[in-house]
Amino acid sequence: MEASNCSLRVNRLLLDPKFESYKLSLDPLPCYGVELDTAVAEVKLRDDQYTLDHMRAYGMYNYLHCNPWSSNSVFFVDQLGRVLNINVILDTSLGKPVEVFRFPNDMRSCDKRLCSSMHFTSPDWVTLSDGTGTLYLIHISKNAEFGAEKWELKFNQELGDPFIVLHSIRYARGEEHLIDALVLSIEKDELDVKGSGFHVSLEWISIACSPNHDKCEVLKRRKLHGKSVPHYAAIEPDGNGLTIISYKPFRFIVDEKNQPEEESMEKEEKKEPLYIWQQTTEDVTLTFPLPDGISKKEHIKIHFSPNHISMSLKEQDPFLKGQLHSVIDHESSTWILKDERSVEVTLAKRDEGCMWTEVIVGDKQGEFVADPAQCAAIAGQRTHLTSEDLNPNPDCEKPPCNAQDLEECDVSLEDSTTLCRFDGNTMKATHVVNLGGNQFLFSLVKTPEMMPCFSLRHDVDALLWQPVSSQGGNLWEHAATFNALGYVQASKQDKKFFTCAPDFSFAALCECVRRIFIYRQPTPMSTVLYNRKEGRHVGQVAKQQVVSLESSDAILGFQATNERLFVLTTKKTFVIRVNAAD
Repeated sequence: MEASNCSLRVNRLLLDPKFESYKLSLDPLPCYGVELDTAVAEVKLRDDQYTLDHMRAYGMYNYLHCNPWSSNSVFFVDQLGRVLNINVILDTSLGKPVEVFRFPNDMRSCDKRLCSSMHFTSPDWVTLSDGTGTLYLIHISKNAEFGAEKWELKFNQELGDPFIVLHSIRYARGEEHLIDALVLSIEKDELDVKGSGFHVSLEWISIACSPNHDKCEVLKRRKLHGKSVPHYAAIEPDGNGLTIISYKPFRFIVDEKNQPEEESMEKEEKKEPLYIWQQTTEDVTLTFPLPDGISKKEHIKIHFSPNHISMSLKEQDPFLKGQLHSVIDHESSTWILKDERSVEVTLAKRDEGCMWTEVIVGDKQGEFVADPAQCAAIAGQRTHLTSEDLNPNPDCEKPPCNAQDLEECDVSLEDSTTLCRFDGNTMKATHVVNLGGNQFLFSLVKTPEMMPCFSLRHDVDALLWQPVSSQGGNLWEHAATFNALGYVQASKQDKKFFTCAPDFSFAALCECVRRIFIYRQPTPMSTVLYNRKEGRHVGQVAKQQVVSLESSDAILGFQATNERLFVLTTKKTFVIRVNAAD
Protein backbone atom coordinates (compact mmCIF):
# COMPACT_ATOMS: atom_id res chain seq x y z
CA MET A 1 0.00 0.00 0.00
CA GLU A 2 1.35 3.38 -1.04
CA ALA A 3 1.72 6.01 1.66
CA SER A 4 -0.84 8.80 1.47
CA ASN A 5 0.36 12.39 1.51
CA CYS A 6 -1.21 14.28 4.40
CA SER A 7 -1.02 17.72 5.95
CA LEU A 8 -1.27 19.11 9.46
CA ARG A 9 -4.54 20.94 10.09
CA VAL A 10 -4.02 24.12 12.07
CA ASN A 11 -6.80 25.09 14.47
CA ARG A 12 -7.28 28.81 13.77
CA LEU A 13 -8.97 29.27 17.12
CA LEU A 14 -5.63 28.54 18.80
CA LEU A 15 -3.81 31.31 16.93
CA ASP A 16 -3.52 34.88 18.20
CA PRO A 17 -2.96 37.34 15.33
CA LYS A 18 -2.98 40.26 17.78
CA PHE A 19 -0.08 38.99 19.87
CA GLU A 20 2.51 41.74 20.27
CA SER A 21 5.50 40.57 22.29
CA TYR A 22 6.82 39.16 25.54
CA LYS A 23 7.32 41.72 28.30
CA LEU A 24 10.42 41.20 30.43
CA SER A 25 9.45 40.62 34.06
CA LEU A 26 11.94 41.23 36.84
CA ASP A 27 9.89 39.28 39.39
CA PRO A 28 12.29 36.76 41.02
CA LEU A 29 11.53 33.05 40.86
CA PRO A 30 12.37 30.76 43.80
CA CYS A 31 15.39 28.64 42.89
CA TYR A 32 17.07 26.08 45.10
CA GLY A 33 19.30 23.05 44.63
CA VAL A 34 20.97 20.02 46.12
CA GLU A 35 24.57 18.87 45.79
CA LEU A 36 25.21 15.44 44.26
CA ASP A 37 27.38 12.96 46.15
CA THR A 38 28.63 11.48 42.87
CA ALA A 39 28.81 13.20 39.51
CA VAL A 40 26.40 12.41 36.69
CA ALA A 41 27.48 9.60 34.35
CA GLU A 42 28.26 11.97 31.50
CA VAL A 43 29.82 10.34 28.43
CA LYS A 44 32.10 12.39 26.20
CA LEU A 45 32.16 11.73 22.47
CA ARG A 46 35.14 9.67 21.32
CA ASP A 47 37.39 10.48 18.38
CA ASP A 48 35.53 7.97 16.20
CA GLN A 49 32.18 9.63 17.00
CA TYR A 50 32.81 12.67 14.86
CA THR A 51 29.61 13.08 12.82
CA LEU A 52 26.71 15.46 13.34
CA ASP A 53 24.50 12.42 14.04
CA HIS A 54 26.73 11.39 16.95
CA MET A 55 26.47 14.89 18.36
CA ARG A 56 22.69 15.01 18.04
CA ALA A 57 22.14 11.54 19.49
CA TYR A 58 24.72 11.45 22.27
CA GLY A 59 26.36 14.85 22.64
CA MET A 60 23.04 16.67 23.19
CA TYR A 61 21.43 13.92 25.26
CA ASN A 62 19.11 14.92 28.12
CA TYR A 63 20.45 13.11 31.21
CA LEU A 64 17.48 14.09 33.40
CA HIS A 65 14.33 11.97 33.27
CA CYS A 66 10.86 12.77 34.54
CA ASN A 67 8.21 10.24 35.52
CA PRO A 68 5.04 11.53 33.81
CA TRP A 69 2.90 9.69 36.37
CA SER A 70 4.63 11.51 39.25
CA SER A 71 5.44 15.19 38.71
CA ASN A 72 7.42 15.75 41.92
CA SER A 73 10.45 13.60 41.17
CA VAL A 74 13.23 13.27 38.62
CA PHE A 75 15.81 10.56 37.89
CA PHE A 76 19.37 10.35 36.59
CA VAL A 77 22.28 7.89 36.51
CA ASP A 78 25.57 8.63 38.29
CA GLN A 79 29.10 7.43 37.58
CA LEU A 80 28.71 4.45 39.95
CA GLY A 81 25.90 3.04 37.78
CA ARG A 82 23.17 3.99 40.24
CA VAL A 83 19.74 5.23 39.18
CA LEU A 84 19.04 8.06 41.61
CA ASN A 85 15.71 9.65 42.42
CA ILE A 86 15.30 13.22 43.69
CA ASN A 87 11.95 14.20 45.22
CA VAL A 88 10.53 17.63 45.96
CA ILE A 89 9.83 17.68 49.72
CA LEU A 90 8.65 21.27 50.11
CA ASP A 91 8.38 24.25 47.81
CA THR A 92 11.68 25.43 49.22
CA SER A 93 13.75 22.24 49.44
CA LEU A 94 14.78 19.07 47.66
CA GLY A 95 15.42 15.69 49.18
CA LYS A 96 18.82 14.05 48.90
CA PRO A 97 19.28 11.70 45.91
CA VAL A 98 18.01 8.20 46.76
CA GLU A 99 19.24 5.07 44.98
CA VAL A 100 16.38 3.06 43.44
CA PHE A 101 18.40 0.72 41.20
CA ARG A 102 22.01 -0.18 40.42
CA PHE A 103 23.18 -1.71 37.16
CA PRO A 104 24.66 -5.16 37.82
CA ASN A 105 27.61 -4.60 35.47
CA ASP A 106 30.30 -1.97 35.87
CA MET A 107 29.64 0.49 33.06
CA ARG A 108 33.05 2.12 33.43
CA SER A 109 34.81 -1.03 32.20
CA CYS A 110 33.27 -0.67 28.73
CA ASP A 111 35.38 1.49 26.40
CA LYS A 112 32.59 2.08 23.86
CA ARG A 113 29.71 2.78 26.18
CA LEU A 114 27.09 5.44 25.53
CA CYS A 115 25.10 7.53 27.98
CA SER A 116 22.70 5.53 30.15
CA SER A 117 19.07 6.09 29.21
CA MET A 118 15.62 5.32 30.54
CA HIS A 119 11.95 5.68 29.70
CA PHE A 120 8.95 5.27 31.99
CA THR A 121 6.87 2.72 30.15
CA SER A 122 3.86 2.73 32.48
CA PRO A 123 3.17 3.60 36.14
CA ASP A 124 4.83 0.33 37.19
CA TRP A 125 7.40 -0.39 34.45
CA VAL A 126 10.67 1.29 33.40
CA THR A 127 12.85 0.51 30.39
CA LEU A 128 16.58 1.06 30.96
CA SER A 129 19.85 0.93 29.04
CA ASP A 130 23.25 0.97 30.73
CA GLY A 131 24.86 2.31 27.55
CA THR A 132 26.85 -0.87 26.88
CA GLY A 133 24.25 -2.71 24.77
CA THR A 134 22.06 -4.34 27.44
CA LEU A 135 18.32 -3.70 27.77
CA TYR A 136 16.71 -3.85 31.23
CA LEU A 137 13.04 -4.04 32.24
CA ILE A 138 12.26 -2.91 35.78
CA HIS A 139 9.01 -3.47 37.62
CA ILE A 140 8.06 -0.82 40.20
CA SER A 141 6.07 -1.85 43.25
CA LYS A 142 5.04 0.30 46.19
CA ASN A 143 5.33 -0.55 49.85
CA ALA A 144 1.81 -0.12 51.22
CA GLU A 145 3.07 0.67 54.72
CA PHE A 146 5.81 3.19 53.95
CA GLY A 147 4.79 4.31 50.45
CA ALA A 148 8.32 3.74 49.14
CA GLU A 149 8.96 2.41 45.64
CA LYS A 150 10.85 -0.82 45.00
CA TRP A 151 12.54 -1.37 41.64
CA GLU A 152 12.87 -5.06 40.69
CA LEU A 153 14.84 -6.31 37.70
CA LYS A 154 12.56 -8.59 35.63
CA PHE A 155 14.43 -8.87 32.34
CA ASN A 156 17.81 -8.04 30.83
CA GLN A 157 19.34 -9.05 27.53
CA GLU A 158 22.39 -8.11 25.50
CA LEU A 159 21.20 -6.73 22.14
CA GLY A 160 24.53 -6.08 20.45
CA ASP A 161 25.83 -2.59 19.75
CA PRO A 162 25.38 0.09 22.46
CA PHE A 163 22.11 2.03 22.15
CA ILE A 164 19.90 4.57 23.88
CA VAL A 165 16.21 4.09 24.70
CA LEU A 166 13.92 6.55 22.90
CA HIS A 167 10.43 5.34 23.81
CA SER A 168 8.54 2.39 25.29
CA ILE A 169 4.93 1.34 25.86
CA ARG A 170 3.03 -1.41 27.67
CA TYR A 171 -0.23 -2.85 26.35
CA ALA A 172 -2.35 -6.01 26.25
CA ARG A 173 -2.96 -8.02 23.10
CA GLY A 174 -5.28 -10.90 23.75
CA GLU A 175 -3.99 -12.74 26.81
CA GLU A 176 -0.45 -11.43 26.35
CA HIS A 177 1.03 -8.41 28.10
CA LEU A 178 3.59 -6.79 25.84
CA ILE A 179 6.28 -4.17 26.35
CA ASP A 180 7.58 -2.51 23.19
CA ALA A 181 10.83 -0.54 23.29
CA LEU A 182 12.32 1.68 20.60
CA VAL A 183 16.11 2.00 20.74
CA LEU A 184 18.59 4.01 18.67
CA SER A 185 22.19 3.36 17.72
CA ILE A 186 24.62 4.76 15.15
CA GLU A 187 26.40 1.99 13.30
CA LYS A 188 29.32 1.84 10.92
CA ASP A 189 28.18 1.53 7.30
CA GLU A 190 30.86 -0.10 5.16
CA LEU A 191 28.83 0.47 1.97
CA ASP A 192 28.64 4.24 2.49
CA VAL A 193 31.75 5.54 0.73
CA LYS A 194 30.43 9.01 -0.16
CA GLY A 195 28.68 10.01 3.08
CA SER A 196 29.68 9.98 6.73
CA GLY A 197 30.33 6.23 6.77
CA PHE A 198 27.57 5.63 9.36
CA HIS A 199 23.85 4.93 9.36
CA VAL A 200 21.26 5.45 12.07
CA SER A 201 19.50 2.33 13.29
CA LEU A 202 16.10 2.27 15.00
CA GLU A 203 15.16 -1.10 16.50
CA TRP A 204 11.61 -1.85 17.61
CA ILE A 205 11.69 -4.67 20.18
CA SER A 206 8.57 -6.47 21.45
CA ILE A 207 8.83 -8.34 24.76
CA ALA A 208 6.11 -10.61 26.19
CA CYS A 209 5.63 -10.64 29.97
CA SER A 210 3.74 -13.22 32.01
CA PRO A 211 0.83 -11.95 34.17
CA ASN A 212 2.83 -12.42 37.40
CA HIS A 213 5.94 -10.75 35.87
CA ASP A 214 8.17 -13.76 36.49
CA LYS A 215 9.00 -14.43 32.83
CA CYS A 216 9.81 -12.10 29.95
CA GLU A 217 11.03 -13.03 26.47
CA VAL A 218 11.70 -11.21 23.21
CA LEU A 219 9.03 -11.94 20.61
CA LYS A 220 10.04 -9.74 17.70
CA ARG A 221 12.83 -7.41 16.61
CA ARG A 222 12.35 -5.00 13.70
CA LYS A 223 14.93 -2.58 12.33
CA LEU A 224 14.78 0.59 10.33
CA HIS A 225 17.80 2.35 8.85
CA GLY A 226 18.20 6.01 7.99
CA LYS A 227 20.85 8.64 7.39
CA SER A 228 19.89 11.16 10.08
CA VAL A 229 19.04 11.01 13.76
CA PRO A 230 15.25 11.37 14.12
CA HIS A 231 13.98 14.49 15.86
CA TYR A 232 11.05 12.43 17.17
CA ALA A 233 10.26 8.71 17.28
CA ALA A 234 7.44 7.08 19.25
CA ILE A 235 5.30 3.93 19.22
CA GLU A 236 1.51 4.16 19.24
CA PRO A 237 -0.14 3.15 22.56
CA ASP A 238 -1.66 0.01 21.05
CA GLY A 239 1.56 -1.03 19.30
CA ASN A 240 -0.01 -0.76 15.83
CA GLY A 241 2.23 1.96 14.44
CA LEU A 242 5.38 4.03 14.70
CA THR A 243 5.76 7.77 14.04
CA ILE A 244 9.09 9.30 13.01
CA ILE A 245 10.10 12.89 12.28
CA SER A 246 13.45 12.99 10.49
CA TYR A 247 15.46 14.97 7.98
CA LYS A 248 16.16 11.87 5.89
CA PRO A 249 13.75 8.93 5.44
CA PHE A 250 13.92 5.59 7.27
CA ARG A 251 13.48 2.21 5.62
CA PHE A 252 12.56 -1.16 7.06
CA ILE A 253 15.37 -3.74 7.01
CA VAL A 254 14.20 -7.28 6.25
CA ASP A 255 17.54 -8.92 6.98
CA GLU A 256 20.73 -7.45 8.40
CA LYS A 257 22.74 -9.01 5.56
CA ASN A 258 20.40 -7.81 2.82
CA GLN A 259 19.53 -4.45 1.40
CA PRO A 260 16.53 -2.54 2.76
CA GLU A 261 13.27 -4.02 1.52
CA GLU A 262 12.12 -0.85 -0.23
CA GLU A 263 15.48 -0.46 -1.93
CA SER A 264 15.40 -3.99 -3.36
CA MET A 265 11.81 -3.52 -4.53
CA GLU A 266 12.75 -0.26 -6.23
CA LYS A 267 15.50 -2.05 -8.15
CA GLU A 268 13.11 -4.79 -9.27
CA GLU A 269 10.36 -2.40 -10.28
CA LYS A 270 12.59 0.23 -11.88
CA LYS A 271 11.63 0.74 -15.54
CA GLU A 272 11.57 3.35 -18.25
CA PRO A 273 9.29 6.33 -17.57
CA LEU A 274 5.94 6.42 -19.37
CA TYR A 275 6.56 10.01 -20.41
CA ILE A 276 8.95 12.90 -19.92
CA TRP A 277 7.82 16.43 -19.21
CA GLN A 278 9.14 19.97 -19.21
CA GLN A 279 7.62 23.29 -18.25
CA THR A 280 7.88 27.02 -18.70
CA THR A 281 6.04 29.76 -16.85
CA GLU A 282 3.24 29.48 -19.46
CA ASP A 283 2.80 25.78 -20.27
CA VAL A 284 3.70 22.15 -19.52
CA THR A 285 4.87 19.82 -22.30
CA LEU A 286 4.56 16.01 -22.10
CA THR A 287 6.21 13.63 -24.59
CA PHE A 288 4.98 10.01 -24.92
CA PRO A 289 6.80 7.38 -27.01
CA LEU A 290 4.32 5.34 -29.06
CA PRO A 291 4.31 1.53 -29.13
CA ASP A 292 4.61 -0.37 -32.38
CA GLY A 293 1.43 -0.38 -34.46
CA ILE A 294 0.28 3.06 -33.34
CA SER A 295 1.02 5.57 -36.09
CA LYS A 296 -2.16 7.46 -36.86
CA LYS A 297 -4.02 10.23 -35.10
CA GLU A 298 -7.18 8.12 -35.17
CA HIS A 299 -5.50 5.61 -32.88
CA ILE A 300 -4.97 8.20 -30.15
CA LYS A 301 -7.61 9.74 -27.90
CA ILE A 302 -6.75 12.59 -25.54
CA HIS A 303 -9.36 14.43 -23.49
CA PHE A 304 -8.73 17.69 -21.60
CA SER A 305 -10.77 19.37 -18.91
CA PRO A 306 -9.75 22.32 -16.68
CA ASN A 307 -8.27 20.01 -14.04
CA HIS A 308 -8.21 16.54 -15.60
CA ILE A 309 -6.53 14.64 -18.45
CA SER A 310 -7.20 11.24 -20.01
CA MET A 311 -5.22 9.37 -22.71
CA SER A 312 -5.96 6.06 -24.43
CA LEU A 313 -4.88 4.08 -27.55
CA LYS A 314 -7.08 2.10 -29.99
CA GLU A 315 -10.27 2.01 -27.88
CA GLN A 316 -8.37 0.57 -24.92
CA ASP A 317 -8.76 1.72 -21.35
CA PRO A 318 -6.89 4.96 -20.59
CA PHE A 319 -3.23 4.33 -19.83
CA LEU A 320 -2.92 7.73 -18.20
CA LYS A 321 -5.60 9.75 -16.44
CA GLY A 322 -6.04 11.77 -13.31
CA GLN A 323 -6.29 15.17 -11.69
CA LEU A 324 -3.78 17.74 -12.89
CA HIS A 325 -1.46 19.58 -10.50
CA SER A 326 -3.08 22.93 -11.34
CA VAL A 327 -5.91 24.25 -13.49
CA ILE A 328 -5.26 24.58 -17.24
CA ASP A 329 -6.89 26.41 -20.09
CA HIS A 330 -8.22 23.26 -21.73
CA GLU A 331 -9.41 25.07 -24.87
CA SER A 332 -5.89 26.33 -25.57
CA SER A 333 -4.21 23.00 -24.74
CA THR A 334 -3.19 20.88 -27.77
CA TRP A 335 -1.39 17.74 -28.85
CA ILE A 336 0.47 16.67 -32.00
CA LEU A 337 1.88 13.47 -33.48
CA LYS A 338 5.65 13.78 -34.03
CA ASP A 339 7.31 11.58 -36.68
CA GLU A 340 4.72 8.85 -36.00
CA ARG A 341 6.89 7.82 -33.04
CA SER A 342 5.75 10.02 -30.18
CA VAL A 343 2.97 12.30 -29.04
CA GLU A 344 3.63 15.79 -27.69
CA VAL A 345 0.96 17.27 -25.39
CA THR A 346 1.02 20.95 -24.46
CA LEU A 347 -1.00 22.05 -21.44
CA ALA A 348 -1.59 25.78 -21.18
CA LYS A 349 -1.35 26.98 -17.58
CA ARG A 350 -4.22 29.14 -16.42
CA ASP A 351 -2.04 30.58 -13.63
CA GLU A 352 1.02 31.72 -15.55
CA GLY A 353 4.18 31.69 -13.46
CA CYS A 354 3.04 28.84 -11.22
CA MET A 355 5.66 26.07 -11.39
CA TRP A 356 4.34 22.51 -11.16
CA THR A 357 5.98 19.83 -9.00
CA GLU A 358 4.15 17.03 -10.86
CA VAL A 359 1.78 16.69 -13.82
CA ILE A 360 -0.86 14.38 -12.38
CA VAL A 361 -1.42 14.27 -8.64
CA GLY A 362 0.20 11.14 -7.20
CA ASP A 363 1.45 9.84 -10.58
CA LYS A 364 5.04 8.53 -10.53
CA GLN A 365 5.26 7.35 -14.18
CA GLY A 366 6.70 10.56 -15.58
CA GLU A 367 10.22 11.99 -15.48
CA PHE A 368 10.88 15.71 -15.35
CA VAL A 369 13.64 16.98 -17.65
CA ALA A 370 14.83 20.53 -17.07
CA ASP A 371 15.48 22.71 -20.10
CA PRO A 372 19.26 23.45 -20.19
CA ALA A 373 18.71 26.95 -21.58
CA GLN A 374 16.21 27.70 -18.83
CA CYS A 375 18.59 26.41 -16.12
CA ALA A 376 21.42 28.54 -17.50
CA ALA A 377 19.21 31.63 -17.54
CA ILE A 378 18.15 31.06 -13.93
CA ALA A 379 21.75 30.51 -12.86
CA GLY A 380 22.78 33.72 -14.60
CA GLN A 381 20.10 35.68 -12.78
CA ARG A 382 21.36 34.44 -9.41
CA THR A 383 25.10 34.83 -9.78
CA HIS A 384 25.00 38.15 -7.93
CA LEU A 385 23.56 36.39 -4.86
CA THR A 386 26.54 34.13 -4.23
CA SER A 387 30.29 34.39 -4.10
CA GLU A 388 33.21 32.15 -3.32
CA ASP A 389 34.68 34.97 -1.25
CA LEU A 390 33.27 36.26 2.01
CA ASN A 391 31.95 39.66 1.00
CA PRO A 392 34.83 40.54 -1.41
CA ASN A 393 33.58 44.10 -1.99
CA PRO A 394 31.85 45.40 1.17
CA ASP A 395 31.51 48.92 -0.25
CA CYS A 396 29.24 47.98 -3.14
CA GLU A 397 25.53 48.72 -2.90
CA LYS A 398 24.38 45.09 -3.12
CA PRO A 399 27.05 42.86 -1.62
CA PRO A 400 26.76 39.10 -2.28
CA CYS A 401 25.00 36.86 0.19
CA ASN A 402 27.28 35.85 3.05
CA ALA A 403 26.31 32.69 4.96
CA GLN A 404 27.69 34.20 8.14
CA ASP A 405 25.02 36.92 7.99
CA LEU A 406 22.13 34.45 7.91
CA GLU A 407 20.06 33.70 10.99
CA GLU A 408 19.90 30.09 12.16
CA CYS A 409 16.31 29.75 10.97
CA ASP A 410 17.40 30.73 7.43
CA VAL A 411 20.01 27.97 7.06
CA SER A 412 18.16 25.17 8.83
CA LEU A 413 18.26 21.64 7.41
CA GLU A 414 14.55 21.29 8.08
CA ASP A 415 13.62 22.10 4.44
CA SER A 416 13.21 18.37 3.68
CA THR A 417 12.02 17.10 7.06
CA THR A 418 9.12 14.65 6.94
CA LEU A 419 6.65 13.29 9.46
CA CYS A 420 6.03 9.63 8.66
CA ARG A 421 3.80 6.94 10.19
CA PHE A 422 4.76 3.26 9.73
CA ASP A 423 2.36 0.35 10.08
CA GLY A 424 3.38 -1.95 12.93
CA ASN A 425 2.72 -5.16 10.99
CA THR A 426 4.03 -4.42 7.49
CA MET A 427 6.52 -1.71 8.53
CA LYS A 428 5.42 0.23 5.45
CA ALA A 429 4.86 3.98 5.52
CA THR A 430 1.11 4.69 5.58
CA HIS A 431 1.03 8.50 6.04
CA VAL A 432 3.64 11.10 5.11
CA VAL A 433 3.65 14.83 5.85
CA ASN A 434 6.27 17.04 4.22
CA LEU A 435 7.09 19.54 6.95
CA GLY A 436 9.08 21.80 4.63
CA GLY A 437 10.26 24.79 6.64
CA ASN A 438 8.31 23.85 9.77
CA GLN A 439 11.36 23.42 11.97
CA PHE A 440 11.16 20.81 14.74
CA LEU A 441 11.57 22.42 18.17
CA PHE A 442 10.95 19.91 20.98
CA SER A 443 8.76 17.08 22.26
CA LEU A 444 7.12 16.36 25.62
CA VAL A 445 4.60 14.08 27.30
CA LYS A 446 1.29 15.86 27.89
CA THR A 447 -0.79 12.77 28.74
CA PRO A 448 1.21 9.69 29.86
CA GLU A 449 -1.20 7.24 28.22
CA MET A 450 -0.75 8.90 24.81
CA MET A 451 2.20 9.43 22.48
CA PRO A 452 4.45 12.42 23.22
CA CYS A 453 3.52 15.75 21.67
CA PHE A 454 5.90 17.49 19.29
CA SER A 455 6.35 21.17 18.58
CA LEU A 456 7.00 22.67 15.15
CA ARG A 457 7.72 26.19 14.05
CA HIS A 458 4.93 27.67 11.91
CA ASP A 459 5.95 31.11 10.68
CA VAL A 460 6.97 32.83 13.94
CA ASP A 461 4.87 30.70 16.30
CA ALA A 462 5.59 27.34 17.93
CA LEU A 463 2.66 24.95 17.45
CA LEU A 464 2.24 21.85 19.57
CA TRP A 465 0.82 18.70 17.94
CA GLN A 466 -0.64 15.68 19.74
CA PRO A 467 -0.58 12.36 17.82
CA VAL A 468 -4.04 10.76 18.02
CA SER A 469 -3.92 7.34 16.35
CA SER A 470 -7.64 6.63 16.87
CA GLN A 471 -8.98 9.52 14.77
CA GLY A 472 -8.79 7.92 11.35
CA GLY A 473 -7.25 10.22 8.76
CA ASN A 474 -6.51 13.06 11.18
CA LEU A 475 -3.60 11.52 13.05
CA TRP A 476 -2.19 14.73 14.52
CA GLU A 477 -4.21 17.25 16.49
CA HIS A 478 -3.22 20.89 17.01
CA ALA A 479 -3.11 21.10 20.83
CA ALA A 480 -1.58 24.49 21.69
CA THR A 481 0.24 27.54 20.34
CA PHE A 482 3.18 29.43 21.85
CA ASN A 483 3.05 32.86 20.26
CA ALA A 484 6.22 34.10 18.52
CA LEU A 485 8.28 31.39 20.22
CA GLY A 486 9.50 29.96 16.93
CA TYR A 487 11.14 33.28 16.16
CA VAL A 488 12.39 33.86 19.70
CA GLN A 489 14.20 30.52 19.98
CA ALA A 490 15.97 31.09 16.67
CA SER A 491 17.76 34.06 18.21
CA LYS A 492 19.24 31.96 21.05
CA GLN A 493 22.61 30.84 19.74
CA ASP A 494 23.64 28.93 22.88
CA LYS A 495 20.37 27.05 23.45
CA LYS A 496 20.63 23.42 24.49
CA PHE A 497 17.21 22.15 25.69
CA PHE A 498 13.70 23.37 24.94
CA THR A 499 10.45 22.23 26.59
CA CYS A 500 7.12 23.38 28.01
CA ALA A 501 4.76 22.59 30.87
CA PRO A 502 2.32 19.71 30.25
CA ASP A 503 -0.58 22.14 30.79
CA PHE A 504 1.00 24.59 28.28
CA SER A 505 1.11 27.43 30.84
CA PHE A 506 4.73 28.23 29.94
CA ALA A 507 7.61 27.23 27.71
CA ALA A 508 11.24 27.20 28.79
CA LEU A 509 14.62 27.20 27.10
CA CYS A 510 18.01 26.66 28.69
CA GLU A 511 21.45 27.54 27.40
CA CYS A 512 24.51 25.33 27.68
CA VAL A 513 25.55 27.04 30.91
CA ARG A 514 23.71 28.98 33.62
CA ARG A 515 20.80 30.83 31.97
CA ILE A 516 17.15 29.72 31.78
CA PHE A 517 14.51 31.62 29.78
CA ILE A 518 10.82 31.22 30.68
CA TYR A 519 8.00 32.37 28.39
CA ARG A 520 4.53 32.51 29.93
CA GLN A 521 1.31 32.33 27.98
CA PRO A 522 -0.75 35.57 27.92
CA THR A 523 -2.67 36.06 31.18
CA PRO A 524 -5.25 38.70 32.24
CA MET A 525 -3.87 41.82 33.91
CA SER A 526 -5.11 42.99 37.31
CA THR A 527 -4.40 46.63 36.41
CA VAL A 528 -5.54 48.72 33.44
CA LEU A 529 -2.94 49.09 30.69
CA TYR A 530 -3.14 50.96 27.40
CA ASN A 531 -1.19 50.70 24.18
CA ARG A 532 0.28 54.19 23.75
CA LYS A 533 0.57 53.98 19.98
CA GLU A 534 -2.95 52.74 19.33
CA GLY A 535 -4.65 54.05 22.46
CA ARG A 536 -6.43 50.77 23.13
CA HIS A 537 -6.86 48.74 26.29
CA VAL A 538 -4.46 45.82 26.81
CA GLY A 539 -6.21 43.00 28.63
CA GLN A 540 -3.50 40.33 28.56
CA VAL A 541 0.28 40.32 28.80
CA ALA A 542 2.79 37.54 28.02
CA LYS A 543 5.86 37.60 30.25
CA GLN A 544 9.46 36.58 29.77
CA GLN A 545 11.56 35.74 32.82
CA VAL A 546 15.26 34.94 33.09
CA VAL A 547 16.92 32.82 35.77
CA SER A 548 20.71 32.64 36.24
CA LEU A 549 21.92 29.57 38.10
CA GLU A 550 24.66 29.85 40.69
CA SER A 551 26.80 27.41 38.78
CA SER A 552 29.32 27.49 35.96
CA ASP A 553 28.98 23.76 35.19
CA ALA A 554 27.46 22.59 31.92
CA ILE A 555 23.73 21.85 31.97
CA LEU A 556 23.17 18.14 31.26
CA GLY A 557 19.43 17.75 31.84
CA PHE A 558 16.27 19.85 31.71
CA GLN A 559 12.65 18.90 32.51
CA ALA A 560 9.41 20.79 33.15
CA THR A 561 6.27 20.06 35.14
CA ASN A 562 3.24 22.32 35.55
CA GLU A 563 4.78 23.97 38.64
CA ARG A 564 8.55 23.56 38.30
CA LEU A 565 11.64 23.39 36.15
CA PHE A 566 14.33 20.82 36.99
CA VAL A 567 17.90 21.52 35.87
CA LEU A 568 20.73 19.00 36.14
CA THR A 569 24.43 19.91 36.04
CA THR A 570 27.38 17.59 36.59
CA LYS A 571 27.45 18.21 40.34
CA LYS A 572 24.11 19.73 41.32
CA THR A 573 20.36 19.60 40.69
CA PHE A 574 18.33 22.83 40.68
CA VAL A 575 14.59 23.38 40.96
CA ILE A 576 12.88 26.58 39.79
CA ARG A 577 9.34 27.11 40.98
CA VAL A 578 7.52 28.72 38.05
CA ASN A 579 3.87 28.35 39.13
CA ALA A 580 2.32 27.96 42.56
CA ALA A 581 0.77 24.55 43.18
CA ASP A 582 -3.02 24.37 43.05
